[in-house]
Amino acid sequence: MHVLSVSSISEVDMDYTVDFYFRQHWTDPRLAFDYDEELCISTEMLDRMWWPDTFFANAKLAKFHYATTKNHFLRIRPNGDVLHSLRLTVTAMCNMDLTFFPMDSQICSLEIESFGYLMKDIHYKWLEEGKSVKFEKGVQMPQFVIHSHRQKEKVIGTSTGNYSRLACEFHFVRSMGYYIIQIYVPSILIVILSWVSFWLSRDAVPARVALGITTVLTMTTLISSTNASLPKISYLKSIDVYLVTCFVMVFSSLVEFASVSYLTHRNSKIVRTQSNGVAETEVRQISNDKYQIRALCKSTALDAAKPLSEVTRNAIRSGVDRKIPCAACLAAPGVIENIARVCFPVSFLLFNCIYWVVYLHISKKKPEDMTDFVPI
Repeated sequence: MHVLSVSSISEVDMDYTVDFYFRQHWTDPRLAFDYDEELCISTEMLDRMWWPDTFFANAKLAKFHYATTKNHFLRIRPNGDVLHSLRLTVTAMCNMDLTFFPMDSQICSLEIESFGYLMKDIHYKWLEEGKSVKFEKGVQMPQFVIHSHRQKEKVIGTSTGNYSRLACEFHFVRSMGYYIIQIYVPSILIVILSWVSFWLSRDAVPARVALGITTVLTMTTLISSTNASLPKISYLKSIDVYLVTCFVMVFSSLVEFASVSYLTHRNSKIVRTQSNGVAETEVRQISNDKYQIRALCKSTALDAAKPLSEVTRNAIRSGVDRKIPCAACLAAPGVIENIARVCFPVSFLLFNCIYWVVYLHISKKKPEDMTDFVPI
């Protein structure tokens, strides 16, 4: 195999497309001839000779190339060795694990097998161990890097018998540049933007509400657009963990403002209520004092002095107690704001450190069965 290009790796369809030259060698003694050089003959001779019924076991779609003529040739050597080469474009299945997306790497295979001949009839082998698959210089993809490959030989058992199969496995490593620019950086900026409300005045309700709702809706749109290009899978991806955490941070900042606004409104109401209550109490207390003065004046001046002093002190103490609201309640909104200004940035920074260290470390680990991959 000589790979020309690899393209269209689709997470939604779980497949990839590869364009390559496919070359098969086999020996047919009946085709031996007495001549010093090999013959290049028309591929129309294939209809008059035996050739393997090779197919791609995991292919979804395959096509030949006909511009400007059929892209294949047939050569026969004097000893009966046959070389058949053709150009193919194959779309093959590739089961992907997106747990670490977009820090993931995928292994996709192209499997070659005889459709009808059993292993006792045809035994497929790679011509060169570890070197039968070659790549065109400059082969690259926009979102992946072809890191390595390996060649394998298998025996597949089915209800009709055992078949010989060859497999070429490609190791694709995803490039993160696109996702950092389009997803991670915008989500970080949205979270930072939501913190601006912590420094706005508590009385600027329209501005803080608009900022909070805008950041929540923007984060929701970013999550939806990201998942729209991915398959609907039941497990969490690494990018889901990050986006959901960012959404929780943004939503929490909106909840923080709602709490502060409620406490501020409640404290203002308490202050107004207590101020009105103190005024009414003072008027009522003055009337009671006058009544008590009239009653006590009928007694001796010495007996009247003591009750009047106690009543006056009680009235003053009652007024003072009612005028002073709970200091902790009045300070609660400001304390919450000060805590939020520190806790939100620190917790988000801590989350980023843990997220990137853990996921990058785990995603870079190679399984033990990848030791025989050959770098490209």
